Amino acid sequence: MRQRYSFHFDQAGHSVTVNVRSGWITETELLVDGKECAFHRVHGHGGYPLTLAAQLAEEPPLPLSVRLDRTGAAEHPYSCVLEVAGAEHPMPERAAR
Repeated sequence: MRQRYSFHFDQAGHSVTVNVRSGWITETELLVDGKECAFHRVHGHGGYPLTLAAQLAEEPPLPLSVRLDRTGAAEHPYSCVLEVAGAEHPMPERAAR
């Protein structure tokens, strides 16, 4: 049975979302302002930490990355951190859709 997890953070008027669907195949997608900017698929649970990169649509574009890691906790098995402009922002987990 696949498990779904979602993390979200609003940064400078932009929306950054990470969705994880884990199971036999684990898929991780990074959305910036609702558009898919990075995608990772692996058989099984994969290796962590996993880092995905994208950019905010600014002038000039502002690079960002998200780091997804395992926590070891059964209830909240992942943690996610947004890195942008030299600062780290923990991304809160929200109910997956």
